[in-house]
Amino acid sequence: MTSSRFRTIEARLHVHDLAKSLQFYVQVLGFRVTSVFPDARAPVFAMLARDQVYLQLGGAGGTRAQGSPSTCTLWLDVTEALSLCEELRAKTAIEWGPEVYFYGRREFAVRDPDGNGIVFSEETSDPPTCQDE
Repeated sequence: MTSSRFRTIEARLHVHDLAKSLQFYVQVLGFRVTSVFPDARAPVFAMLARDQVYLQLGGAGGTRAQGSPSTCTLWLDVTEALSLCEELRAKTAIEWGPEVYFYGRREFAVRDPDGNGIVFSEETSDPPTCQDE
């Protein structure tokens, strides 16, 4: 067995329209663009960051046909989920939640322009608010 270590993961999302996806992740979710390739005039790939979360959009083989079903759900561990939900509610549709689940997490979700689910989750000691198991 080698002594190799996994150090980090960055999800790469296949997108139909990079500009529209960038607008959502930057203007709605508050990410910042750290890099675009091949250049800013006609990018086909972008790297984004917010706090300790990193995403990649597009790239070689990273496009998807319009209307093709989403293939990804991002799960983000956050703080202040209720405040974040209210902030996002003013900018985009809330898919479900916020709810507190039996496993001790408050969660809600949105969808990006390509239909990928994004679940925001925080640990809580509040009692469950739903019966889902």
